[in-house]
Amino acid sequence: MSVAGRSSGDAAAAVARESYGRLVAYLAARSRDIAAAEDALADAFAAALEHWPRDGVPDAPEAWLLTTARRRLHDRWRHARVEADAEPTLAILFDELAEAPAETRFPDERLKLMFVCAHPAIDPAARPALMLQAVLGLDAARMASAFVVAPATLSQRLVRAKTKIRAAAIAYEVPGEDEWDARLGDVLDAIYAAYGTGWDDVAGTDPAKSGLAVEALALAATLARLVPHAAEAWGLVALVAFCQSRATARRDARGDYVPLHAQDAARWDRELIAVAESALARAASLGAPGPYQLEAAIQSAHSQRRLGADVPPAAIVALYDALVALQPTVGALVSRACAVAEAEGSAAGLAALAAIPARDVDGYQPYWAALAHLARSAGDAATAASARTRAVGLSSDAAVRRFLLAVE
Repeated sequence: MSVAGRSSGDAAAAVARESYGRLVAYLAARSRDIAAAEDALADAFAAALEHWPRDGVPDAPEAWLLTTARRRLHDRWRHARVEADAEPTLAILFDELAEAPAETRFPDERLKLMFVCAHPAIDPAARPALMLQAVLGLDAARMASAFVVAPATLSQRLVRAKTKIRAAAIAYEVPGEDEWDARLGDVLDAIYAAYGTGWDDVAGTDPAKSGLAVEALALAATLARLVPHAAEAWGLVALVAFCQSRATARRDARGDYVPLHAQDAARWDRELIAVAESALARAASLGAPGPYQLEAAIQSAHSQRRLGADVPPAAIVALYDALVALQPTVGALVSRACAVAEAEGSAAGLAALAAIPARDVDGYQPYWAALAHLARSAGDAATAASARTRAVGLSSDAAVRRFLLAVE
C-alpha cells in the first residue's frame, strides 16, 4: 500500500521512518541551520497530524511536509530579531528554498550533511551522534548506549554542536580531497553506530529502528562508491554486510535469540556474504589496513569457519590482537577475551577480561554476558550468577534476557 493510501497517523509515521533524513538534509542544506531544519520539520509533522485526518493524506506526503516546513522556516526568519544587514541574506536563503518544486523527488543529501557534522570545528565527541540525529532522526536517549555515555551528557553535546554550526556559519558542502582524512573516519563511525543501533533491535519491533540496519548498509555502500580509494570505507561495507548476512538467523522459529555459534548457517544470506568478501578484498588491495577491515576480517573468519573452512581459533585471536593494537575499544577487548578463551581455555579468557579497566565495563552488557559464560565454564558458579544478573539487567531485549536466564 502506498503511503498516501494509509491512515493519517500511519502515513506520517511511515514518512518519518523512510524520509526524515532526506527532508532534514534538504532543509539544512539551504537554511544552513540543522536545529532550525529539525524544528521546522517537527512543526510540519505536527501540522500533518492536525490536517491529514480532516483533509485526507495528500498524494505526495513528503512534498506536503517539505512545503510546510519551508513555510515554518520562513515564518521564523521573518519574525526573528535579526540585524538589518542580515535580512538580505535570509531572504536569499528562502528564495533558494522556494526555487525547488515540492513535487520533485528530493535529492538524497545525507552524506553531505554527515560531512558538515564532521567539521573539525565541532567537538569530536559529538560528531557521530550529531550525524545520527540530523540524518536519521535518532534522539539522545536511543543513541546514548551506542556511545557509552549518559543521555543527558549526549544531549548537551548535540545542542552545543548545533549552536557551533550556526554561529560559525559552517559551510554545507562535501569537503575537498585534502579534507577527507580529517572527516571520513567520523562519518564511518556514525554509519557503523547507526547499524549497531538497528542491529540491537534483534526482534525488529522498534519502529524507530526498523530498517535502520539496512539503511546503514546502503549508506556505507554509497560512501564507498563516493570515495573508492578509501580502504576503510570498503572495510565498513564488508563488516556491515557480514553482520547483516546473519540477521535472519539470529531468531529461531519461536522468535528466541540464537547466538552466532548456534545459528543455522543455511539461513545466512550468501549473496551478502559474497558482497562482504568482495568489499574486503577490495579494501585489502588498497594497502591501507585499518580497524574496520580487521573487524570485517574477523567476521569473515567466523563465517568461513561455520561454513566448513579450517580456521584455527589462534588465527582469530591474532586478528583481534591487531585490532586492539590499532583501536583498543572496550568492545574489541571483550571480544578478544572470548576469542582467547576459545583458543586457550576459559581461565585465559577470564584473565583477559580482568585486564580491562572496571570503569570501562560498568554498563557494558557484552562484558557481563561474557563474564557469566566464561565463569560458568571455569566452574565459578557464584561469579557466573552475579555476572548473569548484571547482564540481564543491562539487556533491553526480552529475548536476550530469556536466553541469558535459560543458560545454566
